[in-house]
Amino acid sequence: MSKDKTTATKSTKTAQESYKIVKKMYARAREAVNEGAPVAWVMTASIAEEMLYAMDVVPIYTENYGAVCAAKKGAGPLLQAAEADGFSNVICGYVRTGLGHAAKRKELGMIPPDAPEGGMADPNMLIGSSAGCDPRFKWYQAMARYMDAPYFAFEVPAPPNNVDPDEVREVYVHYQIEELKRLKAFLEKTLGRKMDEDKLMQAVITAEQTRTVWWKCYEMRRAVPCPMPTEDMLSCVVPGMFYPSYPESINFYKGLYAELEERVRNKIGVVPEEKYRLVWGGGLPPWHSMNLFNHFEERGAVCVIETCYCQFEPFEDAYKYNDPLERLARWYYHRFTTKQKKALNGPGHPRVQRILDWIDEYQADGLVMHSSISCRATTVGQMYFENVLRDYIRIPTLFMESDIVDDRDYSEAQAKAKIDAFIETMESHKQRL
Repeated sequence: MSKDKTTATKSTKTAQESYKIVKKMYARAREAVNEGAPVAWVMTASIAEEMLYAMDVVPIYTENYGAVCAAKKGAGPLLQAAEADGFSNVICGYVRTGLGHAAKRKELGMIPPDAPEGGMADPNMLIGSSAGCDPRFKWYQAMARYMDAPYFAFEVPAPPNNVDPDEVREVYVHYQIEELKRLKAFLEKTLGRKMDEDKLMQAVITAEQTRTVWWKCYEMRRAVPCPMPTEDMLSCVVPGMFYPSYPESINFYKGLYAELEERVRNKIGVVPEEKYRLVWGGGLPPWHSMNLFNHFEERGAVCVIETCYCQFEPFEDAYKYNDPLERLARWYYHRFTTKQKKALNGPGHPRVQRILDWIDEYQADGLVMHSSISCRATTVGQMYFENVLRDYIRIPTLFMESDIVDDRDYSEAQAKAKIDAFIETMESHKQRL
């Protein structure tokens, strides 16, 4: 495993300490296996976190493991193992990493000894959903080649972008509640016990509190100079995305908020002189080369907000609903449609609306789009988005190409050269204003 420095230098103390939570996630799963407790492999955005907490199931998020392997320069053997079994090299890097891990686990009869963070502990179940991207259902189905664990998949739907979300809300919420009931039944059948309804409701409430504090941290980043860059926040998403019902996650974001509040009060920014503020507006990050963010900063440019893995505005009406499944369903509908109604009278696409709003709210000078070779979900449409944005605002845009996990076609020199040229374009643009 390479020891080359590929991670970004963090600006905040909280981000510098955040990886301890990631390490704990994989260690906690290994401890669960040793103690005979259930472990689940879970896809992100599967809205299962609260239920898993209520049923004392320890989750491992397989997309996160792909990012860990990329950052640790340990993804190569796993990608190659998946490709050797016939999986295309343009399939999602997260998917190939997970399949490669499972393939090597079966081949060796044990978790690969060189797997980053000790590998993923063997699961008792697999949980996936339709949310987010296209390989999801087939990914865990393909895992049946390598392991014997029950797989549950369910729909997490969102309405089309050209529909008023208020008009179809109740249909979608009702459907989501029924899907959550199916998930609940699967967990109860697999584990042989009923779910504690009071514990589930408390898990839902705690998760709401966690996400609210997390959102407040995003709000603090509007300050000039920006107190926290994108690479720091991407290191701090694990508690909110994967462990929102754990009290320790609330404490994590409270600590982050306190640090950001102090930095804003004392006007402590990411760089000594903040010249350019950027929106990371498209694509997941290149986990294999996160030090690229620091190259922006060496030129006085800071990514102040990002569309990937971002937290959404709190669901203010949550207190109205006493059924935990309905509360979950309504929260996720809110999350998926938060910009949709506004977009209907504007650019037509909620993702473009969010970028437009953030360019204004975060006083951005430029937009960065990362076209990931193996992630169609966050790459398709980027050129269209830029074209629509130009009808509303003129702002320099940088398109970068690499992958989220696979670094075999990545050139650091070319990436840095594109950044340097982009900085010059932004400077010329600012001088003309």
